[in-house]
Amino acid sequence: MAKLNNYFRDTIEEMRYNVTWPSTTELQKSAGLVLIGSLVFAAVVGLMDVSFNTALNAFYQTFAR
Repeated sequence: MAKLNNYFRDTIEEMRYNVTWPSTTELQKSAGLVLIGSLVFAAVVGLMDVSFNTALNAFYQTFAR
């Protein structure tokens, strides 16, 4: 049990004194980049979905007649 207590004590000390936390401005910029990247990725996947759906429907209609 002492090892576990030492682990948590050392972890808290590390987080308080040795970790360099980003500023609010840096966090906002990073969050904006993640949001823009996610939207671009979603748009690309959406376009791929629509194009594959259109191509497969055209393919199926060719053989359904």
